[in-house]
Amino acid sequence: MIHPKRLKVLLLGASFNTRNMGVSALTAGAIKCVKRRYPESDICFLDYGKSAETYNFKVFGRDILIQLVNLRFSKKIYLKNHIAYLLLLSVIARLIPFKEARNRLVSSNRRLRQICDSDIIASISGGDSLSDIYGLGRFFYVALPQLLVILLGKRLIMLPQTIGPFKRKLTRAVAGYIIGKAEIVYSRDYSGLLEAREILGMRGRPDKLRFCYDVGFVIDPIRPARLDLDGLPEAGPGRPCTAGVNISGLLSIGGYSGDNMFGLKDDYRELITGVIDLLINEKGANVLLIPHVFGAKSHAESDAAACEEVYGELKGKYGNRIFIVRGSYDQNEIKHIIVLCDFFVGSRMHACIAALSQNVPSVAIAYSKKFYGVMESIGVESCVADPCRLGKKEILGLVSRAFGERDLIKERLKNIIPQVKESVLGLFDDILPEGAAAKGRP
Repeated sequence: MIHPKRLKVLLLGASFNTRNMGVSALTAGAIKCVKRRYPESDICFLDYGKSAETYNFKVFGRDILIQLVNLRFSKKIYLKNHIAYLLLLSVIARLIPFKEARNRLVSSNRRLRQICDSDIIASISGGDSLSDIYGLGRFFYVALPQLLVILLGKRLIMLPQTIGPFKRKLTRAVAGYIIGKAEIVYSRDYSGLLEAREILGMRGRPDKLRFCYDVGFVIDPIRPARLDLDGLPEAGPGRPCTAGVNISGLLSIGGYSGDNMFGLKDDYRELITGVIDLLINEKGANVLLIPHVFGAKSHAESDAAACEEVYGELKGKYGNRIFIVRGSYDQNEIKHIIVLCDFFVGSRMHACIAALSQNVPSVAIAYSKKFYGVMESIGVESCVADPCRLGKKEILGLVSRAFGERDLIKERLKNIIPQVKESVLGLFDDILPEGAAAKGRP
């Protein structure tokens, strides 16, 4: 008996290794969408790493194994899996006029062979890294594997993500090339569709540009085996409202450059302490500090370290009104913790998505356009506090209004979130394997 070939799906810009639960949430959401449409598919990551790894992941009640097809991004460009070496081989292959010789060259490299053997190749770019907002290094880190796929003549699907902004002509041109060559381009916000249309101009099919909500909406909350909430009182009659506050380690250090990289109008730490004081003293809430990026102080942008610093400063002032999440949790576990809150203020977008997707009213401290686009897509754009445009006093006023309207916001979320999740789970319904489009659905 001849057994049918198992569908091979390759995910780019997806990882469980970053300690950033936003990236992990995107990865888990993308896997769930793939498995909902193609339950018997094999999924691999195409990402950077010193060695090939295998991950165990549970989805729809089943344990699956996911292999990392590891690339290198270092000074050792002679390595057979270095992205520069692979790009050079793919360019040479394109210049060879004879198909058999071209295929032989590609097949001689295991990474190129694994890419070419894939039936669906989809990129999520860490959610927002097809942009130069984080610098040139991050942009090319995510762009080069996508260029490699295109040079190999494979179809590229761009999963829901933020497109842009672009401050430099070079990054805009490279992104334009990728978008132009991609088979389908999904944006998780409507402004991203406009950005992509502007980049493409008259090139390409207009139907290739599509909207889909962020895939982080569909990941499941899972109660951790061990949970350390610093003695936070359990829900019950007479208990004060619990307000979760996510503190960004990245904003706390002034961005990667350390000099207010994102152009905030006021000091971020002062803003956060102001929010905490408002919630405790004016609103009578207990505050739970919740990290969404883990790591010790040595990990510069660790939310956990930033939360500990703020907690150390304020515990003496607020006593048993302020609490902190301690320990390390995965994307599903931190989502369970967030739903214990009655109200949420987050500086990491996927921390906000974890709240909103569970009908927890949330205010987003938005340092980039991605926040507004995602919040607008579900009708709560009035809860976006932009510290690049608004001062501390205005943001505190916005948080105060949202807290007062939290029951109304919760009802709005209850109405729209089920539709959002169902829409996201159908993401791969229209994404067919290579060669299947002309034949119909497999």
